[in-house]
Amino acid sequence: MSLSLEYVSRPSTLKENAPLLIMCHGYGSDENDLFSFASELPEELYIISLKAPIAMQPYGNAWYAINFDAEQGKWSDNEQAKASRDRIAKVIDEACEIFPVDKNNVTLLGFSQGTILSLAVALTFPKKIKNVVALSGYINTDIMDSDFTKKDYSNLSIYSSHGSADQVIPVDWARQTPKFLDHLNIEHTYSEFPVGHGVAPQNFYEFKDWLMKRI
Repeated sequence: MSLSLEYVSRPSTLKENAPLLIMCHGYGSDENDLFSFASELPEELYIISLKAPIAMQPYGNAWYAINFDAEQGKWSDNEQAKASRDRIAKVIDEACEIFPVDKNNVTLLGFSQGTILSLAVALTFPKKIKNVVALSGYINTDIMDSDFTKKDYSNLSIYSSHGSADQVIPVDWARQTPKFLDHLNIEHTYSEFPVGHGVAPQNFYEFKDWLMKRI
Protein backbone atom coordinates (compact mmCIF):
# COMPACT_ATOMS: atom_id res chain seq x y z
CA MET A 1 0.00 0.00 0.00
CA SER A 2 1.27 3.47 -0.84
CA LEU A 3 0.09 7.05 -0.58
CA SER A 4 -2.31 8.50 -3.16
CA LEU A 5 0.13 11.34 -3.96
CA GLU A 6 3.75 10.93 -5.03
CA TYR A 7 6.28 11.72 -2.31
CA VAL A 8 9.79 11.38 -0.93
CA SER A 9 10.31 10.44 2.71
CA ARG A 10 12.77 10.12 5.56
CA PRO A 11 11.92 7.55 8.25
CA SER A 12 12.10 8.38 11.94
CA THR A 13 14.66 6.95 14.37
CA LEU A 14 11.63 5.88 16.43
CA LYS A 15 10.14 2.46 15.66
CA GLU A 16 6.59 3.47 16.61
CA ASN A 17 4.48 6.53 17.39
CA ALA A 18 6.84 8.88 15.57
CA PRO A 19 5.70 12.47 15.12
CA LEU A 20 4.72 12.92 11.45
CA LEU A 21 5.78 15.94 9.38
CA ILE A 22 4.13 16.40 5.97
CA MET A 23 5.63 18.97 3.59
CA CYS A 24 3.63 20.82 0.90
CA HIS A 25 5.71 22.71 -1.66
CA GLY A 26 4.91 25.94 -3.48
CA TYR A 27 3.51 26.66 -6.96
CA GLY A 28 5.77 25.41 -9.75
CA SER A 29 8.05 23.40 -7.47
CA ASP A 30 8.18 19.72 -6.51
CA GLU A 31 8.58 17.27 -3.63
CA ASN A 32 12.38 17.71 -3.42
CA ASP A 33 12.23 21.44 -2.63
CA LEU A 34 11.23 21.52 1.05
CA PHE A 35 12.72 18.06 1.53
CA SER A 36 16.11 19.81 1.49
CA PHE A 37 15.26 20.84 5.09
CA ALA A 38 14.85 17.22 6.19
CA SER A 39 18.47 16.52 7.16
CA GLU A 40 18.43 19.55 9.50
CA LEU A 41 15.22 18.59 11.30
CA PRO A 42 14.90 16.37 14.42
CA GLU A 43 15.63 12.68 13.76
CA GLU A 44 12.49 11.53 15.55
CA LEU A 45 10.31 13.14 12.88
CA TYR A 46 8.92 10.87 10.17
CA ILE A 47 9.08 13.24 7.17
CA ILE A 48 6.96 12.94 4.02
CA SER A 49 7.32 15.57 1.30
CA LEU A 50 4.41 15.51 -1.14
CA LYS A 51 4.34 16.24 -4.86
CA ALA A 52 1.36 18.37 -5.88
CA PRO A 53 -1.01 16.61 -8.31
CA ILE A 54 -1.13 19.11 -11.21
CA ALA A 55 1.81 18.90 -13.62
CA MET A 56 2.96 22.20 -15.13
CA GLN A 57 4.82 22.83 -18.38
CA PRO A 58 7.73 22.54 -18.92
CA TYR A 59 8.30 21.34 -15.34
CA GLY A 60 7.08 21.76 -11.78
CA ASN A 61 3.75 21.07 -10.10
CA ALA A 62 0.86 22.97 -8.57
CA TRP A 63 -1.84 22.30 -6.00
CA TYR A 64 -4.24 24.47 -8.04
CA ALA A 65 -4.11 26.72 -11.05
CA ILE A 66 -3.35 30.43 -10.75
CA ASN A 67 -4.72 32.20 -13.83
CA PHE A 68 -4.15 35.62 -15.31
CA ASP A 69 -6.63 37.41 -17.53
CA ALA A 70 -7.61 40.96 -18.41
CA GLU A 71 -10.99 40.93 -16.66
CA GLN A 72 -10.23 39.18 -13.40
CA GLY A 73 -6.51 39.89 -13.17
CA LYS A 74 -4.81 37.19 -11.11
CA TRP A 75 -7.19 34.58 -9.68
CA SER A 76 -6.97 31.14 -8.11
CA ASP A 77 -8.99 28.06 -9.04
CA ASN A 78 -10.70 27.53 -5.68
CA GLU A 79 -12.39 24.28 -6.71
CA GLN A 80 -9.01 22.75 -7.57
CA ALA A 81 -7.67 24.11 -4.29
CA LYS A 82 -10.47 22.44 -2.30
CA ALA A 83 -9.82 19.16 -4.13
CA SER A 84 -6.11 19.36 -3.21
CA ARG A 85 -7.03 20.27 0.37
CA ASP A 86 -9.06 17.07 0.61
CA ARG A 87 -6.32 15.03 -1.05
CA ILE A 88 -3.79 16.19 1.54
CA ALA A 89 -6.25 15.28 4.32
CA LYS A 90 -6.66 11.82 2.75
CA VAL A 91 -2.86 11.36 2.57
CA ILE A 92 -2.61 12.14 6.30
CA ASP A 93 -5.04 9.29 7.02
CA GLU A 94 -3.16 6.96 4.64
CA ALA A 95 0.23 7.82 6.19
CA CYS A 96 -1.09 7.15 9.70
CA GLU A 97 -2.23 3.70 8.56
CA ILE A 98 0.89 2.75 6.60
CA PHE A 99 3.76 4.19 8.66
CA PRO A 100 4.67 3.81 12.38
CA VAL A 101 3.53 7.34 13.25
CA ASP A 102 1.36 8.97 15.90
CA LYS A 103 -1.90 10.18 14.35
CA ASN A 104 -2.24 12.65 17.23
CA ASN A 105 1.10 14.30 16.44
CA VAL A 106 0.88 15.47 12.82
CA THR A 107 2.56 18.66 11.59
CA LEU A 108 2.07 20.29 8.19
CA LEU A 109 4.91 22.40 6.80
CA GLY A 110 4.07 24.48 3.75
CA PHE A 111 5.63 27.15 1.57
CA SER A 112 3.59 29.69 -0.44
CA GLN A 113 0.78 27.78 -2.20
CA GLY A 114 1.62 24.80 0.03
CA THR A 115 1.09 27.06 3.07
CA ILE A 116 -2.31 28.23 1.81
CA LEU A 117 -3.31 24.56 1.48
CA SER A 118 -1.76 23.53 4.83
CA LEU A 119 -3.71 26.23 6.65
CA ALA A 120 -6.90 25.23 4.82
CA VAL A 121 -6.40 21.58 5.82
CA ALA A 122 -5.80 22.49 9.48
CA LEU A 123 -8.78 24.86 9.65
CA THR A 124 -11.07 22.37 7.87
CA PHE A 125 -9.90 19.16 9.60
CA PRO A 126 -8.49 20.38 12.96
CA LYS A 127 -8.70 16.94 14.58
CA LYS A 128 -6.08 15.63 12.10
CA ILE A 129 -3.44 18.35 12.70
CA LYS A 130 -1.44 19.36 15.77
CA ASN A 131 0.97 21.94 14.27
CA VAL A 132 1.33 24.01 11.12
CA VAL A 133 4.52 25.72 9.95
CA ALA A 134 3.17 28.25 7.46
CA LEU A 135 5.95 29.90 5.43
CA SER A 136 5.25 32.77 2.99
CA GLY A 137 1.53 32.19 2.61
CA TYR A 138 -1.84 33.43 3.88
CA ILE A 139 -5.31 32.24 4.90
CA ASN A 140 -7.81 31.86 2.05
CA THR A 141 -11.29 31.48 3.58
CA ASP A 142 -12.74 30.70 0.12
CA ILE A 143 -11.25 27.20 0.31
CA MET A 144 -12.50 26.41 3.81
CA ASP A 145 -15.82 25.00 5.03
CA SER A 146 -18.49 27.60 5.74
CA ASP A 147 -18.73 26.49 9.38
CA PHE A 148 -15.00 26.85 10.17
CA THR A 149 -15.67 29.41 12.94
CA LYS A 150 -17.59 26.76 14.92
CA LYS A 151 -14.83 24.11 15.02
CA ASP A 152 -12.67 23.12 17.99
CA TYR A 153 -9.09 24.32 17.43
CA SER A 154 -7.91 23.84 21.02
CA ASN A 155 -5.20 21.29 20.06
CA LEU A 156 -3.82 23.35 17.14
CA SER A 157 -0.67 25.52 17.10
CA ILE A 158 0.45 27.59 14.11
CA TYR A 159 3.79 29.21 13.28
CA SER A 160 3.58 31.64 10.37
CA SER A 161 6.28 33.79 8.82
CA HIS A 162 6.73 36.05 5.82
CA GLY A 163 9.35 38.09 4.03
CA SER A 164 8.76 41.80 4.48
CA ALA A 165 9.99 42.34 0.89
CA ASP A 166 7.94 39.48 -0.63
CA GLN A 167 7.16 40.37 -4.25
CA VAL A 168 4.91 37.33 -4.88
CA ILE A 169 2.51 37.35 -1.91
CA PRO A 170 2.21 40.80 -0.29
CA VAL A 171 3.26 40.89 3.36
CA ASP A 172 0.00 42.75 4.13
CA TRP A 173 -1.90 39.53 3.32
CA ALA A 174 0.21 37.58 5.83
CA ARG A 175 -0.25 40.28 8.48
CA GLN A 176 -3.95 39.40 8.59
CA THR A 177 -3.11 35.89 9.85
CA PRO A 178 -2.49 36.72 13.55
CA LYS A 179 -5.78 38.64 13.86
CA PHE A 180 -7.64 35.82 12.15
CA LEU A 181 -6.11 33.17 14.44
CA ASP A 182 -6.75 35.31 17.54
CA HIS A 183 -10.42 35.41 16.57
CA LEU A 184 -10.47 31.58 16.51
CA ASN A 185 -8.47 31.33 19.77
CA ILE A 186 -5.69 29.39 18.02
CA GLU A 187 -2.26 29.43 19.68
CA HIS A 188 0.13 31.03 17.18
CA THR A 189 3.41 32.81 16.49
CA TYR A 190 4.04 35.26 13.63
CA SER A 191 7.41 36.54 12.41
CA GLU A 192 8.70 38.68 9.55
CA PHE A 193 12.15 38.61 8.01
CA PRO A 194 13.82 41.15 5.68
CA VAL A 195 13.74 38.90 2.60
CA GLY A 196 11.63 38.32 -0.50
CA HIS A 197 9.63 35.19 -1.31
CA GLY A 198 11.86 32.69 0.45
CA VAL A 199 13.06 31.33 3.77
CA ALA A 200 15.92 33.14 5.51
CA PRO A 201 18.33 31.08 7.66
CA GLN A 202 17.05 32.86 10.81
CA ASN A 203 13.52 31.91 9.75
CA PHE A 204 14.51 28.25 9.47
CA TYR A 205 16.14 28.16 12.93
CA GLU A 206 13.18 29.94 14.50
CA PHE A 207 10.54 27.55 13.14
CA LYS A 208 12.79 24.56 13.94
CA ASP A 209 13.01 25.66 17.60
CA TRP A 210 9.24 26.28 17.67
CA LEU A 211 8.59 22.83 16.27
CA MET A 212 11.01 21.00 18.58
CA LYS A 213 9.08 22.32 21.60
CA ARG A 214 5.82 20.92 20.21
CA ILE A 215 6.63 17.45 18.90
